[in-house]
Amino acid sequence: MRAYIFGCLIAVPIALAHATEAPAPASTQLHEQMLAYELTLPKANALLAALESMTRYVVSLPDFQDRVKKTMKMTPAERLAQMEADPKAMAILRANGLTPAEYAVGVPTLRNALLAAQDVAGATASSANVAFAKAHLAELKPKMDAADGIRPPGT
Repeated sequence: MRAYIFGCLIAVPIALAHATEAPAPASTQLHEQMLAYELTLPKANALLAALESMTRYVVSLPDFQDRVKKTMKMTPAERLAQMEADPKAMAILRANGLTPAEYAVGVPTLRNALLAAQDVAGATASSANVAFAKAHLAELKPKMDAADGIRPPGT
């Protein structure tokens, strides 16, 4: 069994279940980290590229749905530890110039900023990240939608 159970792939359960809804409330610590995270276009593009690769990897695994359920019950620290222990996940992050912690905070930050820019109820992001998302919505939303639309083989 692979050590990685979507480690900190916070976006995958959300993307598969609620692609058009605001993400579930994050822990207080994660929420604070998300509000402090500053999005830039290079970071956003790296996060989206990693998200797409990570999502493809995750949905290619047998029993991925059970793994997603388990992951959703884990603490952020547990998900981070699992990601760090998975060589394939780490290779995806390295290829995109990201650390596990940056990915774990950056993906939900970007997702929330894009949702807040579209006035989706419940989405929270810093005012700077909402402004960034509004300025780049036409470029970034299709990339997020593409990553969200990845489905397991045979579905």
